[in-house]
Amino acid sequence: MRKVLIAIILMLGVFLVILSFSEIKTIVITLQHSDWRLWGLALIVELIWILNMAASFGILYRLMGMHDHLGHLFWMVSAANLVNVVAPSAGIGGMAVFIDEAKQRKQSTGRVTVVGILFVLYDYFAFLCILALGWVVLIRRNNLNTGEIISSFILLGLAMALSFLLYLGYRSPQRLGDTLAGMARFINRIVFPFIHKPYLSEDNSHQYACEISEGIQQIKGKRRQMILPFLFALNSKAILLIILMISFLTYQVPFTAGTLVAGLSIAYLFVIVSPTPAGLGFVEGGLTIALNTMRVPLGSAAVITLTYRAVTFWFPLLVGALAFRRLHLSRPPKTGKAAVSSDAADLPGGKENSRLKDENQES
Repeated sequence: MRKVLIAIILMLGVFLVILSFSEIKTIVITLQHSDWRLWGLALIVELIWILNMAASFGILYRLMGMHDHLGHLFWMVSAANLVNVVAPSAGIGGMAVFIDEAKQRKQSTGRVTVVGILFVLYDYFAFLCILALGWVVLIRRNNLNTGEIISSFILLGLAMALSFLLYLGYRSPQRLGDTLAGMARFINRIVFPFIHKPYLSEDNSHQYACEISEGIQQIKGKRRQMILPFLFALNSKAILLIILMISFLTYQVPFTAGTLVAGLSIAYLFVIVSPTPAGLGFVEGGLTIALNTMRVPLGSAAVITLTYRAVTFWFPLLVGALAFRRLHLSRPPKTGKAAVSSDAADLPGGKENSRLKDENQES
């Protein structure tokens, strides 16, 4: 089943590339009229951005009493980014990669879920700090419109919803379990007409809630340690600002700090709240128009946007595909009796048949 899911993720990535072929072609043409040295610098900075996120996960893992080396976290973060792109979920879908790896390593999935929620929350709140500065710039330049306001409140609502789940887990595992069971029931009603069976187990919700609550208890009394991940989240946004600045320098277009902050605010906002993969189409159009309203020539705004998106969207997508493949190949293959038992267990009634077979062999 895991191989099928990996194939589906990679296939969706291929479809995304095919559907966006015209944009890729435009990016290639843009590359021919830019400074390759600055392009290379932007790609290196983007790798530092991924490494910064991996380091942030490492800190959160240690807060939960778990450990993982930075190299492995780098590949997991890259693979999670791919999942977030092909299955838009406001940054939450990528948790599946970490939960799957936790199961393989026999780690607590509840603690890993708390790590994922904390990471997304830190990312949201760090961006809200940048967004507040962006609002100031847009208001001063009289460029703030309804779209940015609505998107900002959607982002705030997502952050509050995740915070509420953590609060429930902290106060009462029973109430968190009831909430998760209700969410599972709602999702099952939606997908039942398509798959004709429950997609999520409501019975496991309370057990999973207890695991999450156990993970939340790990961060009690660690207020100082919880500041560091937030600083890494702010650092992540600073790195994206640097990439946007390099995009301006590549075409020798003058800019101000306010233009960079406002531009990043609009771009990242649409990445999170837009219904398309990582804001595909929305970011390109919205950022180009926003830069143009901030006195950047329309042609320059378009190539700057394409450069920024090539570095922060298409390049991580390639790294994510490689990461997915690497994580899959790094797992030791099952051999002999274990492989046969595992395959049999995946079939209807397979677990029972496998158990009876083992009992017969022993007798």
